[in-house]
Amino acid sequence: MSLRFRLNLLITLLSLAFVLVVGTILVNDTRVSIRERVEAASRVTVQLLDTVIVSSALNPEMGPTHLVLQSFLSSLGYVRSSHIELYDYEGHEIYRSPESTFKNDVVPPQWFIKLVEPKVETVERRVRYGTLVVSSSAAGSIREAWSGFRQLMWVGFAFFLLLNTMVYLLLSHSLRPINRILEAINSMEQGDLSTRLPKLALPEFDRIGHSLNRMAESLTAERELEENRQLTFLIQKHIEDERRSLARELHDELGQYVTAIKTFAVGIANKAKVNNAVAGMPEIASSAQVIVSAANQIYDGMHSIVRQLRPGSLDNLGLAETLKDAISNYQAQHPEIKTHLSLSKNLESGDMQGLSETVSINLYRIVQEALNNVFKYAQATKINVRLTKSATGELQLSIEDNGIGMDVGAVDQTSHFGLLGMRERVQALKGTFHIISSPNQGTRINISVPNINSN
Repeated sequence: MSLRFRLNLLITLLSLAFVLVVGTILVNDTRVSIRERVEAASRVTVQLLDTVIVSSALNPEMGPTHLVLQSFLSSLGYVRSSHIELYDYEGHEIYRSPESTFKNDVVPPQWFIKLVEPKVETVERRVRYGTLVVSSSAAGSIREAWSGFRQLMWVGFAFFLLLNTMVYLLLSHSLRPINRILEAINSMEQGDLSTRLPKLALPEFDRIGHSLNRMAESLTAERELEENRQLTFLIQKHIEDERRSLARELHDELGQYVTAIKTFAVGIANKAKVNNAVAGMPEIASSAQVIVSAANQIYDGMHSIVRQLRPGSLDNLGLAETLKDAISNYQAQHPEIKTHLSLSKNLESGDMQGLSETVSINLYRIVQEALNNVFKYAQATKINVRLTKSATGELQLSIEDNGIGMDVGAVDQTSHFGLLGMRERVQALKGTFHIISSPNQGTRINISVPNINSN
């Protein structure tokens, strides 16, 4: 059922209700008016006939009263709103008043007669040698009332049709923009976010169109943002793949060469020690030891780079053990800052195995970036890292320090690539990212990631 049909039906029902109320009031007023008119006419008629009866009784020479009344009534003729009958002393009718001819061509329906017809009142007078009966009659008044009521009904019916026609045409014209709005919504639903509505005549529809256009612009921006996030996610995934490949190459290829150099240097040093008496051998042994020391430094540096590129424990032992190893390394590098890691019991018991590689590496990178920021800028003496997993599988990560903090409202987080990178990683995981910080009150980062168990 369309809106136009509903509004038109509402107007029709209201119009009918108005017509019924007005009709009821008119019928009630008509009934009261007819009753009062008939009662008044009947009283006047009875008083007139009583006067004739009294005059006849006071003047016997006029003859018997019933004959006097018969002569008077015959000359009187029709009396409106009254029906008069005269009977002799034997009960034979000697006079009956003629019927009303007023608006004789008008025939009221029975329902109208029943609604407005008053109760018939009868007055009977005993006279000498006869009986006079006067009954109220509203037939003429009812015909007159029906004539006026019928004209009013035709006028009301014409007004009703005119009103509904005008309302229908007005609604058709006014609601025409709805089709354009629906077409625009359908186009947007099918993915065409370039659809825009022009300025509409009615202010209400124009506001709807303006809001719809702004929504389309917002959806377009959101789509572009989501595409950028997906692109960022793919870039990050590609970077992690490249880091993994590079770490493997460094560990497998460069590690072998460094080990070989160290082995050769150790062999040279050992031979030099055996032939210590030969001239120049001590210098050769000392140089070989320098090569061994340099190889060890290269090997340690290479392992540090490999750990930065891709922690091997993440693939072998999982996120929990990798975070423990990372915190231990940071603590060793920065002993002046107390760094503490807290894991919920279900994570300690190995409940990380269901996490996808994407979730694990992104959470690790977030912790890594956050700790680097604290060590560089926060001037903190204590860092608490807490990772928990709820019964529904939701991961909650918090990183808190007691450093100098910052005014979050005054910081443009989009220009701080560390914060921006963490936020992008969390949003790529469909999670939430919040920073709570105040000057000289430290900083707390709260991250929540939904349950993602696909590997």
